[in-house]
Amino acid sequence: MIPAREVRVLDANAEALGVPRKQLMESSGNAVARVVRDLTDPGASVAFVCGRGNNGGDGLVAARFLAEYDVTVHLLGRRETISTRIAAENWEALVESEMDAREVTDSTALDLGDPDPDLVVDAMLGTGITGALREPERTAAWAMNGSSAPVLSVDVPSGVDADTGDGYEGAVEADHVVTFHDTKPGLADLDAEVRVELIGIPEAAETFVGPGDLLRLDRDPQSHKGDHGEVLVVGGGPYTGAPTLSARAALRAGADLVRIACPEGIAREVQAFSEDLIVRPFAGDHLLPGHVQRLAAMAAEHDTVVFGPGLGDHEETLEAVRSFLGTYEGTAVVDADALQVVAEVDTEATLICTPHQGELVKMGGETSDDWRERADLVERFAAEIGHVLLVKGAYDVVSDGERTRVNRTGNPGMTVGGTGDVLAGVTGALACVLPPEHAAAVGAFANGRAGDAVVEDRGYGLLATDLIDAIPGALRRDDDE
Repeated sequence: MIPAREVRVLDANAEALGVPRKQLMESSGNAVARVVRDLTDPGASVAFVCGRGNNGGDGLVAARFLAEYDVTVHLLGRRETISTRIAAENWEALVESEMDAREVTDSTALDLGDPDPDLVVDAMLGTGITGALREPERTAAWAMNGSSAPVLSVDVPSGVDADTGDGYEGAVEADHVVTFHDTKPGLADLDAEVRVELIGIPEAAETFVGPGDLLRLDRDPQSHKGDHGEVLVVGGGPYTGAPTLSARAALRAGADLVRIACPEGIAREVQAFSEDLIVRPFAGDHLLPGHVQRLAAMAAEHDTVVFGPGLGDHEETLEAVRSFLGTYEGTAVVDADALQVVAEVDTEATLICTPHQGELVKMGGETSDDWRERADLVERFAAEIGHVLLVKGAYDVVSDGERTRVNRTGNPGMTVGGTGDVLAGVTGALACVLPPEHAAAVGAFANGRAGDAVVEDRGYGLLATDLIDAIPGALRRDDDE
């Protein structure tokens, strides 16, 4: 079962793997045609009502496969308004084939046929559209619902929420639904026969994190300061650079405000790295249990905490980490030395743990040189400890204990120190706006993609600081280019 919002992610990831959307549309249309053949006999009259997006494109392809039927295709709007290139190409293919393809410029004049056809195919809107139907789809749905012909909807009935099964006002009342790749959560609640057809989306599109995952990121043009997250980085003591790398990376990954809580002994040095940083020092030269109450108050004012970069493993510091995590109930990215206490702490917090394989073993997990075996081991350990794991390696493994993803971006140049601190900061920023499992997956993808861009531009010898400036480009979606 796949939520409707994941469909675009899968399509884009499949394309990145070499299965273009045009090929997927061809497979989807062929699947629709197969269902039409199962529902009717050759020579039957079939009316396709097609929208101007890719759902309509699926219907246009299906019509082309049904030469043995009496097919009419009704495009809701002018051909110039078709919104995707591949749907437009399939409209032109119908026209050049001299099939009965009609532009419906006035939905009140939609004529399904007299007598009613043997089957009406609803290919108006797909999974990406929610809410009450607007014109011309609203009037077209009214015409379909008023017809005596059975209705076959493509992917989901137009006007029905694929995740809930709720029908908005004026929704198509489908008798049959053909959906693709996997069923959608809301389809089981419909009074309709639902058929799932495979269309060639490779399993790897779900397993491997890809550019489609960046589609999860969006910004409201009317947003204000703070809407995209405030991050608190708790780190430093033995090391000054690590918390700074995390904080700067979080800013580059889109967080609106980032603050660093660090020992006062290094606060001046940390502040000197960048005027963009806001530093909140605490007394002493390393984290102590006595600092936890103040840190907890600061953390409550932030969307995400990045805990661990540069803290060191002083026993008092680790006791402070235990104390903080034991009472914290928010979202935290836990990195570096702080990781070693996670498995022993009973916490209500939502944690994203970012160990490399050596740190994973110290936490109590297991690893393997084979990424498939490692993925299974990470999934089991994530389920055991109840937190999201992002295990760094040549292939990063991300798991919440139920679903596991693998990231393949990155290169051997990223073995340099500090790249994990950058990853923690990026993930912390993303955790402000995404669920933790998605934040970890997108963070790993973007961090590795940034490293790939730096190496392609400069060759090996990259520095962790080089990654930071490459992060915005690594998070840029294909539809932004």
